[in-house]
Amino acid sequence: MFEVEEELKKLPAKPGVYIMHDENDTIIYVGKAVNLHNRVRSYFRKIVGRGPQIDKMVSQIERFEYIVTDSELEALVLENNLIKEHRPKYNTMLKDDKTYPYIKVTVAEEYPRILFSRVMKKDRSKYFGPYTSAAAVRDTIELMNRLFLLRTCNKSLPRDIGKDRPCLNYHIKQCAAPCAGYVTKEDYRGHIDQALDFLNGNYAPILKDLKEHMEQASEAMDFEEAIRYRELLNSVKSVAQKQKITGNDEEDKDVIAMCMEGADCVVQVFFVRGGKLIGREHFYMTHVTEGERGQVLTDFVKQFYSGTPFIPRELMLQEPIEDMELIEQWLTSKRGSRVYLRIPQKGAKEKLVELAEQNAKLVLDKDRERIRREEGRTIGAVKEIAGLLGLESVSRMEAYDISNISGFANVGSMVVYEKGKPKRSDYRKFRIKTVAGPDDYACMREVLTRRFQHGLSEREEAFTGEHGTDFGSFTRFPDLLLMDGGRGQVNIALGVLSELGISIPVCGMVKDDNHRTRGLYFKNRELPIDKDSEGFKLITRIQDEAHRFAIEYHRSIRSKSQVHSLLDEIPGVGPERRKALMRKFTSIEEVKNATKEELSALPEIPEHVAEQIVQFFEKQKNKS
Repeated sequence: MFEVEEELKKLPAKPGVYIMHDENDTIIYVGKAVNLHNRVRSYFRKIVGRGPQIDKMVSQIERFEYIVTDSELEALVLENNLIKEHRPKYNTMLKDDKTYPYIKVTVAEEYPRILFSRVMKKDRSKYFGPYTSAAAVRDTIELMNRLFLLRTCNKSLPRDIGKDRPCLNYHIKQCAAPCAGYVTKEDYRGHIDQALDFLNGNYAPILKDLKEHMEQASEAMDFEEAIRYRELLNSVKSVAQKQKITGNDEEDKDVIAMCMEGADCVVQVFFVRGGKLIGREHFYMTHVTEGERGQVLTDFVKQFYSGTPFIPRELMLQEPIEDMELIEQWLTSKRGSRVYLRIPQKGAKEKLVELAEQNAKLVLDKDRERIRREEGRTIGAVKEIAGLLGLESVSRMEAYDISNISGFANVGSMVVYEKGKPKRSDYRKFRIKTVAGPDDYACMREVLTRRFQHGLSEREEAFTGEHGTDFGSFTRFPDLLLMDGGRGQVNIALGVLSELGISIPVCGMVKDDNHRTRGLYFKNRELPIDKDSEGFKLITRIQDEAHRFAIEYHRSIRSKSQVHSLLDEIPGVGPERRKALMRKFTSIEEVKNATKEELSALPEIPEHVAEQIVQFFEKQKNKS
C-alpha cells in the first residue's frame, strides 16, 4: 500500500526526475527537480491559484516514484527521454513527431553519392539541412546528379568497376559512369567538390560554366545540347532564387515564436542556415495550461531539440524561458560547440521573431476549425466508442484479420490505431505456421498468442534490462482489442488473453449479410451504433484497414509462390538466378513479357539461360 505522506518524508534533497502514476498505474506526469524533496512535496500542499489542470492532475495521483541524478542537467535529459517514451497525459506535448530530410554526401566513399536521408549519423558523411520540404530535397538531389554527372547506384566501387555495362543514366548524359571506369577517381572527386560548393550556396561558378557551355553548343549548331544546358541553367537559377537572404552573418539559427489563445497553441520555427532562410515549420502543442506561456515555450524547446539531430548555433526566442542557462548547457553538449539562447530586443532580429509570431497566429486562425473537425473524426470518435462500451478511456486500439483462399497461405494482420489515427509503424504481418486448411479461429488463436507472448517476453527483457531501453514493438498493449467478427472471434481472443493472464477489453466488429459493419459485440451482447456517428465511421475504417492489410500480404505471398513454382520448372534457373529475376521483375507477368535482352542484362542470367526462359514462356503461350 502506497502511503503518500510516508513516501513524501523519504524524498531526498537531490536533483532528479519524479514520475506520477494514476490508479491504473499509467504515467500521467513526468517532471524534473533541482530538489526532489521540495518539488514533489509542493504538489500535495493546499495551494490556491496553481490552476485547475494541475489540481485535476494531483487528484488523480495514486503513487509517485523518482530517480535521483548527479546533476540538474542529467535530470533534464532523463525527463526528456521519459516524456518522449511515455507521452504522459498532463505534460505539454508536441502534437506530432516530425523527422526532417537532409541531403547526405557520402564523402567517405571513394566514389561518393548524394542521398536523401531523414537521420544524421556519425558515418563520416557530410549532411546539409534540415529542410522542411522532402519534395524540394529530392528535386535538388536529382538536379545535382544531372548537373555534376554523379552516380545513383549502390554498387561497391572501385571493387565492381568494369563488371557491368554502364546504365541508362550514362547514355542519357546524367552520369559519368565511374562503374565502367569512364571517369578517373580524381575527376569524379572534382565533380563532388563542385556539388559541395553548390550545396554551400556558391552558385556563381556553376551558373557561369553552364552559360558558357550553352553558348558554345549554340555556336556549334548543336541545339539539342544547348537546350540541355539551358534547362540546367534555369533549374540552378530556380534553386538559387528560393534561398532567401535573411542576414549577412552566415550563422545557423532557429527563430522560435508562438501564438497561444486559451488551450490552443501553435509554435512557428524559421530555419536559417548559413544566413539563408531555408524553410519554416509550425507545431501544435497539446495539454496546454492557459496563461503558462513560458512553460509551454520551455517544453517545446526541450522536446523539439531532444529529437532533432541538428542543433543550430543560436536560438532566437520570442520571450525568456525557464532554465535558460541549463538548456543552453544541454544544447551545447549535444551540438559539441557553444549554443546561445537569445531574446532579440530591436532591429532585424526582433522583426524576424515578430514575423514568426504573425505566422503562428495565421496558422492558428486558419487551422482551428480544421483541427476541431479532425479531432472529431479521431479523438472524438474514440471517445464515442469508449462511451458506448462503458470504458473510461481508450487510446490505443489493435484490430486483427485473417486472409486465405481455401486454406492456402494462411496469413494474419494486425493494425494499430492511436487516438483515432493509424500508426503504421506498429502494423504487423503474421504467416500462419501451425494451421493447415481454412480454420480462421485456429489461425486467429495463433496470431494473438504469438503477438502477446512476444509482448510479454519483451516486457520481461525490458524489466531485467537485458536490452537496455531499446524496447520491442510489441511491448505496448492496446486499451481495446477489435476482432473482425462477432461472438466466435471475441471468445478466441478472450481465451488467449485469459491463458496468458492479460486483461484487455475485447470487442467484435459485426458485419451484416452484405459484409458491411452493423454493430459491436461486447460482453456477450451486440450493441447497435449510429451509422452516421464518427465512432461508427472510425470502426468501419479500422475494419477495412485490417482487411486490406491482410489481403495485400496474402496476395504478395501468393504471387511469390506462383513465381517460384513456374521459374523452378525452367532448365538452368536455380535458386540464385530465381532470386535475381524476382528482384528485378515484380510479377510473373513481367518475367513472361521480358525480352531476351532485358533478361540477359542481369549479371546472373547468361544469354543461353535468357533464351531458355523466353522459349519456356513461348511454349506456355502456344499450349494455351
